Amino acid sequence: MAPSRLSSSIKAASIKPPVKYLLLFALGSAQADDQILQRVFVDGSRTSQLGVADAASAGSITQQELAARTVYRPGEILEAVPGLIVSQHSGEGKANQFYLRGFNLDHGTDLRTTVDDMPVNQRSHAHGQGWTDLNFLIPELAVRLDYKKGPYSAEEGDFASAGTASVVYANRLLRGTATASAGQHGYGRALLADSLDAGNGTLLYAIEALHNDGSYTRPDDYQKLNAVLRYSEGYANNGYNVSLMAYRADWNSTDQIPLRAVQDGSIGRNDAIDNTDGGKAHRYSLSGAWRRTSDDSASKVNAYLIANQLDLYSNFTYFMDDPLHGDQFAQPDKRVTTGLNASHSWHQHTDGDNSATTIGVQLQNDNIFNGLLNTQARKPLSVTRQDHIVESSAALYVENNTRWNAALRTVAGVRVDSYRFDVRSSLAANSGKASDHLASPSLSVIYGPWQTAELYANIGNGFHSNDARGATIRIDPKTGEAAGKVSPLVRSRGMELGARSSWLPGLQSSLSLYRLDFDSELSFAGDAGTTEAGRPSRRYGVEFSNYYKPLKWLSVDLDLAYARARSRDDASEGNYIPGAIEGTGQLALTVDDGGPYSGSLKLRYFGPRPLIENNSVRSKQSLMLNGRLGWKIRKGLTLELEAFNLTNRQDSAIDYYYPSQLRGEAEPVNDIHFHPIESRSLRATLIKNF
Repeated sequence: MAPSRLSSSIKAASIKPPVKYLLLFALGSAQADDQILQRVFVDGSRTSQLGVADAASAGSITQQELAARTVYRPGEILEAVPGLIVSQHSGEGKANQFYLRGFNLDHGTDLRTTVDDMPVNQRSHAHGQGWTDLNFLIPELAVRLDYKKGPYSAEEGDFASAGTASVVYANRLLRGTATASAGQHGYGRALLADSLDAGNGTLLYAIEALHNDGSYTRPDDYQKLNAVLRYSEGYANNGYNVSLMAYRADWNSTDQIPLRAVQDGSIGRNDAIDNTDGGKAHRYSLSGAWRRTSDDSASKVNAYLIANQLDLYSNFTYFMDDPLHGDQFAQPDKRVTTGLNASHSWHQHTDGDNSATTIGVQLQNDNIFNGLLNTQARKPLSVTRQDHIVESSAALYVENNTRWNAALRTVAGVRVDSYRFDVRSSLAANSGKASDHLASPSLSVIYGPWQTAELYANIGNGFHSNDARGATIRIDPKTGEAAGKVSPLVRSRGMELGARSSWLPGLQSSLSLYRLDFDSELSFAGDAGTTEAGRPSRRYGVEFSNYYKPLKWLSVDLDLAYARARSRDDASEGNYIPGAIEGTGQLALTVDDGGPYSGSLKLRYFGPRPLIENNSVRSKQSLMLNGRLGWKIRKGLTLELEAFNLTNRQDSAIDYYYPSQLRGEAEPVNDIHFHPIESRSLRATLIKNF
C-alpha cells in the first residue's frame, strides 16, 4: 500500500476550540499550541505519545505507518502493535491466530479487537471463545490503530487483559482510489473507494473483491467480496456517521499436518491429510456513532447491529476417533449481536490542575445458534451438540484523569460487569441459566518532570468471559460422562512499570516490565464440545520498542519482547503453558524521500515455544522477511511490488503437539503438527488516485 494513498480529512487547521481544550488537557499544555496539535493529528513521523499515553505499552499507529506495511492478509495489520504476532493454521478465510505477552491467544481470547467501536471478538463461539475474524477489514480505510496492553483501562472490559487493538475507519477520503493487484498462487484483488459530497455531509464507499489460492497443493480458492458504505456529517469531535458493511467469503483449508508424515515422505509440506476441510462466512453490520464536544464536556454514543455466520469444517486428528469415516467435524455458528456504548466526560480547568471524569455504559447482547457435528467430506454423520445461546452483558465504568501539576498525572477508574447466560441445548441436561458479575479497579500514575521522558506505574484488574456452555454443562456431550461447570467470568490481575523517552532527536523509545496473573485459563475445546478449566497462571515480561527517524527519508522500527509464562500450581506434568510465546522481534526499515521511489523491508522473528507442560517438546523459531517497492509513475498513478518470505524459508507458521492417527496406523501417535509459512510470493499493484 502506498503511503498516504488515502487520508482522513482531519487537519490541524480544522481543529475546533473545544477539541483544543481536550487535547491540551491530555498534553498538559497551558495554552493552545497549534504545532502540538498538528503533531497529534497530521500523519507523518510517528506521533509522540509523551503526555498522551497512560502506559509505556500504549500507543497509536498513524495511517501513513499502516499504509507502509506489507501484509499478506488483512489481520496482519495488527502486527503494527509492538510484540504482537499474527499467524494462521488453516485456510485464508479462517480467523487468525494471535500471540502477545506470553499468550497463545488462539483466535482472539484476551485480545479485545474493535473496528469503529464494534466488537470483533465473538463470545461463546462454536470454534473458540473470543473468535476474532478480521477478514472483513479493508486496510486502506484505516486511519488509525490504537492499542493498549494490560488491564489498566476502565473503558476496556472482556478479552482486554493481554491487550486491545482498535481500528478507526475514515469518514472522508481526500482522494478516491482504484487498485488492481495480481500475484503468484492465484492472487488477485480489486478495490474501488471514494467519498462524495452528499447533502450536508459526505458519502464514503468502498468495494473490494479478492481471490487467493495460497501456496498449497490443494488451492485455498479463497473468494471474498467486501463493501463499506458510510454517511457522515460534521467533524470527528462534533458530528455523526452511519455505516453499512457487508462481507462474504468461502475457502478450502490446508490445516496443520503431522511432522511424521512429512519426514517419512507420505506427504509434502504443502499437502493436507483431509482435502475436504474448509469453510464459508459472512458478516453484515449496521452501525452509527455520534459525538458532541464543548469547552467543558464531551459526549459520545455508538450503536451496532452485526449478523455473523460461519460454517467451518476441520479435521485435526484424522482417523483417531473414527477409523472408517475419519474425524472431520463441523462447527456452524450463526448469531446476531447488538450493542450500545455511551459515555460523557466533564472537564475542569484551573490554574493548578486539569481534571476530567468520564462515566460510561456498555451493553451487548448475542443471540447465537451453534453446534458441533461429525462429518465426512462436509456431509453430516451425527450431531454431538446443538445449542441456542442468549448471552447478555452490561457494564458501568467511571474513570478520572487528573493532571496535578506539570510533572504528575493520574488515571483512576473502576468498572462493574454483569453477565447473564441462557443456554438451550440439544442435550437437556446441559440447558440452563447462569449469571456472574465482578468489579475491576485500575490505577495509573504518570510522572514526567522532563520534556523528553515519562515514567509510568500501572495496576489493575481485568477478566475474560468463558463460553456460556461451560457455565451450564453437566454432561460431556461426546463421552456422556459427568462434567463440571466452570466460572463464567475469570479474573486477571496486572501490574506494570514503564518508561518512554525521546532524548535523542528523531528517536522514540519505550520500555515496559509487566506481570499478569489469571485465576484460571479457561478454554472451550471446540473439537470435543466441552469446557476445560485451566490452571492458574502467571506471566512476567519485558518489552522494548523503538522508532528512529535519523533522516527525513529513512525510518527504523525495532521491537523486542520476551515473556515467561508458567502455571502457578504444582503438577506432575509440569508448569509450562503449551504454546505460550516467549521471544519475538521485528525490525523494519522504510525509505521514502517524497520522490518517485519508496521501499520497505520487515524482518519478523517468532521464537520457539513449549508445546507441552514439561517443556520436553518445543517448536522451532520462525523468521520472515517481507519487502515492498513503490514507484510513482506520474501524479495519481503508482505501481507497487510486494514480496513475502523473500528468503523462501521453510518454517512453521504455528506448531502444536497432540495425538493423531493416520490411516493405516494401529494406534494414535503423539506428534508435532504444524502449518507451514507461505512460500515466497510476489504481488504487483497498480494504484490510481483521482
